[in-house]
Amino acid sequence: MPEPYNWRTYGKMNEEFVEKHQTTSLVEAENYLKKSHEQVMKKLDALSNEELFQKKQFAWVGNTTLGSYFISATSSHYEWAIKKLKQSQKNK
Repeated sequence: MPEPYNWRTYGKMNEEFVEKHQTTSLVEAENYLKKSHEQVMKKLDALSNEELFQKKQFAWVGNTTLGSYFISATSSHYEWAIKKLKQSQKNK
């Protein structure tokens, strides 16, 4: 999570993100997504299966696995975003 945000303040980060990208075009958003996805996948590829799927590998993930965070930050977000894009296209 980028500084100065933490788990208690990430809601504010999301609000600022939405505000910042009100005028971002779909093409620009797709480019941002591709770049971000490549960065995440590069980090993911550098981790071992133990680091990803054994609990308590990293103190900050508590009693879960780092892999579950990757799922939340990638595929779960992508599914949500696809639904939002489809809704916005219907409203045009």
